[in-house]
Amino acid sequence: MIRKRSLMRRTAVVAAAGAAALVLAACGGSGGDDGSAGHGGHAATAPSSAPSSSASASASASASASASQGQHNAADVAFAKGMIPHHRQAVEMADLAPGRARSAEVKKLAADIKKAQDPEIRTLSGWLTSWGEDVPAEGAMDHSTHDMSGMGGMDGMMTAEEMTGLENASGKAFDTAFTELMIKHHEGAVEMARTEQADGAHGPARKMAVEIIDSQSAEIEQMNALLGKD
Repeated sequence: MIRKRSLMRRTAVVAAAGAAALVLAACGGSGGDDGSAGHGGHAATAPSSAPSSSASASASASASASASQGQHNAADVAFAKGMIPHHRQAVEMADLAPGRARSAEVKKLAADIKKAQDPEIRTLSGWLTSWGEDVPAEGAMDHSTHDMSGMGGMDGMMTAEEMTGLENASGKAFDTAFTELMIKHHEGAVEMARTEQADGAHGPARKMAVEIIDSQSAEIEQMNALLGKD
């Protein structure tokens, strides 16, 4: 009986040793396949951690690209909501020039203003719609109907009385009134654009702001020169 028990113990030891050898061989093969000099446990976790790090970096890059292209803030919304009625009024003023202005230069200036600002109104409206914001209603020219917090108010907007006076003018009187009022109107737009340039987050809106500053500043100089000629 003693010899039989001893034989059974030896058999169990041999079986256990064989199983251990198989496990070690499997571990060694796994480590050799991925070229890792570390333990099998480390080699097993490395593949799962690498894609995770890569995916994180990719997601971060995508988020950054998205932010630079589509991110907007309250200043962008205020800029669009303020500039739409501001541009609409400038276009309305420009529409009066063909039948009332005497100066060919004033007529051309009015045409240039309309040509530049009509497309900008459509672009600004498109941004507001894409942001889930309301587009100012047509004919809404009153400052009080628009939230211009942070924009310094809708500087340069004509009152109803000023608009009526312009509509009733003609010839040289119209040229002078149109030029003087449009200078103030442009100065207001430039201030709004500067605020957007400083505080806005939406790349295309800030780009438009720069274009407004450049083009309307040049037109202000042109109008000041026109006033000096008369």
